[in-house]
Amino acid sequence: MNVAIIGITGYAGMVLFGLLQKHPGIIKINIYQHDIEESIPLKTLAPQYEYYTKAVKPYDAQKIIAENDAVFFATPAGITSKLAKPFFDADFPVIDLSGDFRLKDPKEYEHWYQKPAAPQSELDNAYYGLADITPNPGKNYVANPGCYATSVLLGLAPLVKADIADLDNIVIDAKSGLSGAGKKLSDSSHFVQANDNLQIYKPNEHKHIPEIMAMLKQWNPKIDHIQFMTTLAPFNRGIMSSIYVKIKDGVDEATIKKEFDNLYHDHPFVKVSQDTLPTVKSVVGTNECHIGLSYNPVTKYLLVDSVIDNMIKGAAGQAIQNFNQLFAFDADYGLKLTPVLP
Repeated sequence: MNVAIIGITGYAGMVLFGLLQKHPGIIKINIYQHDIEESIPLKTLAPQYEYYTKAVKPYDAQKIIAENDAVFFATPAGITSKLAKPFFDADFPVIDLSGDFRLKDPKEYEHWYQKPAAPQSELDNAYYGLADITPNPGKNYVANPGCYATSVLLGLAPLVKADIADLDNIVIDAKSGLSGAGKKLSDSSHFVQANDNLQIYKPNEHKHIPEIMAMLKQWNPKIDHIQFMTTLAPFNRGIMSSIYVKIKDGVDEATIKKEFDNLYHDHPFVKVSQDTLPTVKSVVGTNECHIGLSYNPVTKYLLVDSVIDNMIKGAAGQAIQNFNQLFAFDADYGLKLTPVLP
């Protein structure tokens, strides 16, 4: 198969390019950029690829459709919604790593993203691809979930689906490495500010809140809020979501573990432990989500420790999972990875 990447200058596009080169079902990777008018060497656009002879081609939807079997968008929010129409019209396979098609309500998108939304007809035809839980319903446009959303939803799914949690008491304290803030330099990502420091950011206004809520409501319509907070931590990659959930009366520790085992026993990328709490280092460099459980029978609170690599499981790796699902490849094609240690 030939596949296209649109947008390779950001971290997600770079990681995606690297992973796709290891995929046994992919023959050729074509790279396109939406803001150039003629082909340029890849190393001109992204100097880290100095030794690659590959060219980056200007964006042309019809040529992309003609030259490829699927396309990955690794563009910032607000770009894909302007470019997607030809792919919807052709029912062409798209895996979109931006946030433009994760929310179904245009007004909600505009509220959280402060950008114009895609047309309602296109939003309705996009599928939210939380690859480890929801099978593709036969739609060719896949909205790849956000990194925080992936970590949180995988941690909460067994509890919310089984309705064993007090839905009024869900508190999420999520910490991300600096790559989660993207490549663009800001005051918060400057070395002297980020090093030896913790920084809470976007309190109660992070863009992943509405997509988390949308999925939780699908699983259990009784839920109407969560408390979600994000912290920037001084490491490169990874997310640790510490999720605190009050468990309903009459539900014991064995029942909790059973619900996690029932949901994830045949999912190779989600590993659950009641004996140890995972660290970020256990998943960096992989497409895995490690979940640790610690239940306090006195307070009836359960800690769910959910960790992922934000660049792989939270972006490029899950995009390849969705690609594999769309084309009936084995789930781990291109994703047989091991943690980066030390």
